Amino acid sequence: MIKKFFFILLFVFFTNSLMALENIMILKLKNGDVTIELFNDVAPGHVERFKTLAKEKKYDGVVFHRVIDGFMAQTGDVQFGNSSLENFDLNRAGTGGSDYPDLKAEFSDLPHERGTLSMARSASPDSANSQFFICFKPAPFLDRQYTVFGKVINGMEFVDLIKRGEGANGEVSKPADKIISLTSK
Repeated sequence: MIKKFFFILLFVFFTNSLMALENIMILKLKNGDVTIELFNDVAPGHVERFKTLAKEKKYDGVVFHRVIDGFMAQTGDVQFGNSSLENFDLNRAGTGGSDYPDLKAEFSDLPHERGTLSMARSASPDSANSQFFICFKPAPFLDRQYTVFGKVINGMEFVDLIKRGEGANGEVSKPADKIISLTSK
């Protein structure tokens, strides 16, 4: 009986550990690695999309096209923002997405605080696709209006080093910093 209980306990522990690792991603930037925890229980559709695009290597080489000091760094335009592809166009970065359909909003009560990963979208709440941003500081005006799907748990100092954009919109000029790679742990 004790052996059976111990086996069940061990099984639950290892299953939970493996599931937790499934939701840890490594964002490699030029200055260092950023560890991200994904919130599958809060935004399963957005987490699945993020993991799918990362697994397909769609984020590798994508620039941070909009970076506003004291607010956020936006990236993820896999259509026009990938500096490794022929159709790369920094002027159009921020207007594209993936070939997958747009996502339904998964708004929650999770706040937009320092290190939050949230999906970018157009005016329609159900228009998120591949673009996302990382908050430099709390942005409570975004709460319950954008889907929070993860958080930086290590390496935020490297996010802080991303090249800032210019003007109110944070448009980044060449050469823009980019995602070197995005992989699961």
